Amino acid sequence: MLKKYFRKLESIIALAQSLLTPKQFIFLSSVLVGVSCSLAVIVLKTFAHSVFSFATYINGILKISFINSILPIVGILLTVLVVKKVLNGTIQKGTSQILYAVAKKASIIPKKQMYAQIVTSSLTVGLGGSAGLESPIVITGAAFGSNYAQNYKLAYKDRTLLIGCGVAAGIAAAFNAPIAGVLFAIEVLLVDVSISAFTPIMISAATGAIISAIVLDETILLSFKKQESFDYHNIPFYLVLGVLTGLTAIYYSRNFQRVEHYFSKLKMSPYKKALFGASLLAVLIFIFPTLFGEGYESIKTLSESEPGKLLENTLFKSHQDNNWVLLLFVGFTMMLKVFASGLTIGSGGNGGNFAPALFLGSYLGFFFSKLVNMTGLANLPVSNFTMVGMAGILSGLFHAPLTAIFLIAEITGGYGLMVPLMIISSISFAISKRFEKHSLDVKGLAKKGHAFTSNKDSNILSTLDIDSIIQTDYLTVSPDEHLSKLVDLISHSNQVVFAVVNNEKDLVGVVHFNDIREIIFNSYRVKYTMIQDVMKTPPATISTHDSMEIVMSKFEKSKSAFIPVLRNDKYFGFISKSIALEAYRTKLRAMTIE
Repeated sequence: MLKKYFRKLESIIALAQSLLTPKQFIFLSSVLVGVSCSLAVIVLKTFAHSVFSFATYINGILKISFINSILPIVGILLTVLVVKKVLNGTIQKGTSQILYAVAKKASIIPKKQMYAQIVTSSLTVGLGGSAGLESPIVITGAAFGSNYAQNYKLAYKDRTLLIGCGVAAGIAAAFNAPIAGVLFAIEVLLVDVSISAFTPIMISAATGAIISAIVLDETILLSFKKQESFDYHNIPFYLVLGVLTGLTAIYYSRNFQRVEHYFSKLKMSPYKKALFGASLLAVLIFIFPTLFGEGYESIKTLSESEPGKLLENTLFKSHQDNNWVLLLFVGFTMMLKVFASGLTIGSGGNGGNFAPALFLGSYLGFFFSKLVNMTGLANLPVSNFTMVGMAGILSGLFHAPLTAIFLIAEITGGYGLMVPLMIISSISFAISKRFEKHSLDVKGLAKKGHAFTSNKDSNILSTLDIDSIIQTDYLTVSPDEHLSKLVDLISHSNQVVFAVVNNEKDLVGVVHFNDIREIIFNSYRVKYTMIQDVMKTPPATISTHDSMEIVMSKFEKSKSAFIPVLRNDKYFGFISKSIALEAYRTKLRAMTIE
């Protein structure tokens, strides 16, 4: 019955495609992708919130305090089971796979990603894994956009644009923050977008936000009611918090990777690895229950007038009214969040770092402002610092300051905190960027040589294949031959540069036509001059393993029009600067979304 319904819907969309102009069809498609993504968000968020409510009820009524520790173990083990039995043993995690698909896979994302992320992340995070649902939501949205475009045979640019629509709709629906959704799609994921491409992305983000707001209960979404006015006298403290969030983002990024690397090297079966990691996570959650799940409920608690409620149903409940105990609890939880998230994802669970970034930022903002107030240095608005701290960590961790600024502005219900948001996000981004070249999700790509950054030129160059522009049919000469041999080659070819190689194919020099122009018209000198007498050491050489960014850097530094290429330290061919630039221009045209 359901299959019949979808076939009818597909036929209606196909009819619309035949009647509408390509641009009109993209607008329609952006709405449909937005609807699909928002429905996925509703399923995920509702399930996760229901499990959290159930666990809270069990703790509060039946006093079974260990239930919070048991559920994550069950969730991670079930996730591993689903991956092995249903998803053929593999599942890609992190938003970096979207970048890779756009650049290297013609914006084609496997169909299984339309449901794989929803199923696995709902089991992991829904049952208490200390991670976020936003990364799986983003991947699901991108998969919806890509597969929709494939189904209706849309071109690469349109596929990429609909991937952006899916991503924007996912973030917009998850936070009821359409502007942040648009900015996240453009700032973090899409290489280049023209102004005209904003419209479909905005339509999709607005669609996702509207449906999410209508269907989801407000308590499920991360939103804040309490907000105090901005006081410019507190700017020095916002500056300090900006520095702290930048350093903390670096701390999180590096330690998260260490935990993931540790688990990737463990010689255990997937189930044993899951049980081991989940058990460690269970211990952390037992002592610090706020590490359970996304942690959004505890963020709301910290921003409200009675943060001491955070200690309810914990081992420290009797100290609920002691501000120093609360501060220490928040501080330890904040520092341990990275290990809880690393254990969750590294041991086999599925989730993202978006929610942990918000969790960490709110805890840091609360800790800093509360400590300042308790020591009598100032009287800071704790709720404001709790909220703007989220923007600092988000900006530093994902290198996305605009997304961070507007996301927190939208979920706090206004733009009264715009100045401190801008201060903290920019400082955190600058510090994080100084010590971490790539954002957390891009680091994995960078290690494999597929780095993506905010630098558009670097992004495009990273997608070019060096082998496609190497010219291997260049004629070569030997150093012990007479110049007459070279003159003969010049007269019968269009080459202006020749590699000088010995019998072992070692590159010993190069000869450029401009360097011997005066000699070749003197027959006496041509006859009695050896090639080794006129050859020069090349100003640079290129390895077939070099990236295109390195290649273009060598062209820039050497000021050469041709650079010889070596494979296994032997002469292989030449790369022409003009051909390399033409390949760049062609790729730029293909990747610009209009």
